[in-house]
Amino acid sequence: MSADILQRISTLTLSVKQLGRLPRLSDLLPSSLPSPRPTVSASQVPALFQEPYILTGYRPIQQDWRCYLLSLFQCHNESLNVWTHLLAAPVLLLLWWANADALGYALDAASVPLALFMASSLAYLCLSTAAHLLQSHSERAHYFFFFLDYVGVAVYQYGCSLGHYFYSSEQGWREVIGMLFLPGAAFFGWLSCAGCCFAKARYRRPYPPQRKICQLIPTSLAYVLDISPIAHRLLSASWTQEASLPFHALQVALFLLAAFFFSCPVPERFFPGRCDFVGQGHQVFHVFLSLCTMFQLEALFLDYARRRDTVLDVFGERQLWWACVSFPALCVCCVLTALIAMRHMDKELQGAEKDK
Repeated sequence: MSADILQRISTLTLSVKQLGRLPRLSDLLPSSLPSPRPTVSASQVPALFQEPYILTGYRPIQQDWRCYLLSLFQCHNESLNVWTHLLAAPVLLLLWWANADALGYALDAASVPLALFMASSLAYLCLSTAAHLLQSHSERAHYFFFFLDYVGVAVYQYGCSLGHYFYSSEQGWREVIGMLFLPGAAFFGWLSCAGCCFAKARYRRPYPPQRKICQLIPTSLAYVLDISPIAHRLLSASWTQEASLPFHALQVALFLLAAFFFSCPVPERFFPGRCDFVGQGHQVFHVFLSLCTMFQLEALFLDYARRRDTVLDVFGERQLWWACVSFPALCVCCVLTALIAMRHMDKELQGAEKDK
């Protein structure tokens, strides 16, 4: 028996040694593929890339573009900002598939606002992921990708307003705001993009309070208008009779929490250097915003399932098709705004290069 045990131990030891000879992932990748350099401290990157109270974990600038793509699998201070929105996109698609299967979904005029909400949600998640993954390449890349990120935010705001208006609004609310809602939502969505682009292009670190004001006032106005049909329902309808209302309440609560962590650098403010990789306020903001979008999709699907047979009667096919036109029109306006801001930054960056 002891000889048998010794034989098994010898075989196991040999297997472990053989496992040690297995090729590593780096050995399987092409030798020409660049490897991201180790992260550095805040003092080793330009001031533009430095975040308050985040002392380490920065990716060096001016690496090969592929290094930043591969940094998806590197541990740095943007890793969770990338993964929180990168993973939220397929989860949202799974929720869409589950709800479409359970509640029914047909691509027709009545379902267009729901499809546009989904498209807007995926747009902001993907553009945010790209911004946090690729912005460290250079100052120009930083501005370019964050300007696109602001486009995604504006498009998402308008996608929310379409879903709220066509599926979640009540007659009493529509009698007060009526036809002004969608044009107002489109304008405030564009203003949100323009305000964020202006604040990004205008102010330098250390950022003055005016920068947050330029960002928060337009986005707050857009949110107050976009959420008004939901607030009206939460205050006037019976929660026991409408299954979507608890989900709407959760999306409001989660958005307010997300807004708090976006506006305030906590908890890193109280623990400088302790939240460099995990625990930053912006990471918490991403998590809450992703959850907000998921609960919002659940609520809108329930509202759609309950009201899809009456949407055309209440709003008319003309309003629904107008939404189809206004959505890409807003996208174009926001993209043009971002490109104008980028053109301004290109001139400023070129001037700074000449002065050196």
